[in-house]
Amino acid sequence: MTLKNNDRDRTNRLRREMQTIAAMIRIYCKKNHPNRGGLCPECQALLDYAAYRLDRCPFKAKKPTCARCPVHCYQPERRTQIRQVMRFAGPWIALYHPYLTIRHYLDEWLIPPPSRPKQIR
Repeated sequence: MTLKNNDRDRTNRLRREMQTIAAMIRIYCKKNHPNRGGLCPECQALLDYAAYRLDRCPFKAKKPTCARCPVHCYQPERRTQIRQVMRFAGPWIALYHPYLTIRHYLDEWLIPPPSRPKQIR
């Protein structure tokens, strides 16, 4: 089974979103929780949670960036954590991952925010 270009773009969009979140969490952890050999348990748990929420996003590939999303799918405590990570890692990601940064801003400007879905699980 071959993916059509539009389907391929959608799966690439979600994969890129996950790469961006993972890169930001890695930057945050490396600079705030020095731990040889990867992420600290707290940051790994946040990354796992973000992957879980992204996988179950009601918008799927039409998902806008988090700042423009009409649905707040993170629990309040996790939302606070991810905001802290994004605020800290935002300036650094442009230095370490310029391609992801450019694509993130293009997605933010080019993907219109969808209306809120009728039923959210």
